Amino acid sequence: MNRIVILGGGYGGLKIAHQLLSNTDRETSITLIDRNPYHSMKTEFYALAAGTIAEKDVRTSFPEDERLHFIADEILHINIEHQSVMLRHTEKVYYDYLIIGLGSEDNFHGIDGASEYTHKISTIKKTRQTYEAVNNMKNYGTATIVGGGLSGVEMASELRESRPDINIRLLDRGDSILKSFPEKIQEHAIEWFQEHDVELVYQSKVDYVEPNILCNAGTCLLSDVTIWTAGIKPSKVVDKLDLEKDNAGRIILNDYHQVPEHPNIFVTGDCASLYLPPSAQLAEQQGKQIADILTDILRGKDPKKPSKIVIKGTLGSLGKDDGFGLTLNYPLKGVLPRVIKTGVLWYHKFQN
Repeated sequence: MNRIVILGGGYGGLKIAHQLLSNTDRETSITLIDRNPYHSMKTEFYALAAGTIAEKDVRTSFPEDERLHFIADEILHINIEHQSVMLRHTEKVYYDYLIIGLGSEDNFHGIDGASEYTHKISTIKKTRQTYEAVNNMKNYGTATIVGGGLSGVEMASELRESRPDINIRLLDRGDSILKSFPEKIQEHAIEWFQEHDVELVYQSKVDYVEPNILCNAGTCLLSDVTIWTAGIKPSKVVDKLDLEKDNAGRIILNDYHQVPEHPNIFVTGDCASLYLPPSAQLAEQQGKQIADILTDILRGKDPKKPSKIVIKGTLGSLGKDDGFGLTLNYPLKGVLPRVIKTGVLWYHKFQN
């Protein structure tokens, strides 16, 4: 029996599990390991933290099948030599084929106090804690969001929707927010924040963070709640692996998404070194390709070289009635991209 172990039930891992269950026979055993007994839609954690949606809206169940064995536990270590995975509370799990889809964690860039004294939206547990903090803030208190990329912008705008009674500031180290988007979209988001009384701080350089204080470029700012959205890095489990990685710490793969020295190991999502920046859409498309490749291998066929992944677009929200996005490099702004994003999220939940 072929033992397939999937580490992480995120966008890539879930796609692989569904595909393998559809395409493999009874001689295949699939074990899915995740710290939570459900798939959580990480792209929507900002809304959960702001309190504009319920937790049930960002969760879907893992597939039920007699070939799929689920383990809810924390992954501590991967032993490549013995083809095993060490868990915190369960006996080690052995594999014939391993898929690493462990996602990412916050990157604090060595800034003192950032890990200890900021709130995060990188996991559902941390997002719950952020929700409690921002919704227990006193009236006219100040929330500071560090990082003006997609996550930070969505967090700031959604928080403005849920807490019109507080002050909100958004810090970015560049000269504008949403630097990965065209200038028209940057301007649209900036106008939205100006209209909704969100303070934008550019050229920021966070020196250190203390309880209720954030020191930026030599000036200490009072902050009742500070939320960190200023970058990610691969899971610490991946960091410990003695495998070739790129400058961002992501595992370098061959054209078939395999670790070159260990072709029975595949990597998907934020831990994989690819030519595109990490995203849920990229992880899902890569997951589909990995499932197809592994299905061919299990059937004794030479796998087909996968085609180049093309991202169809990127969507972001500015509250419940406005948004922005890129669809085939065409910029969108206003109600339309917000409606499209809602539809994409509904479809993701429906198909899973």
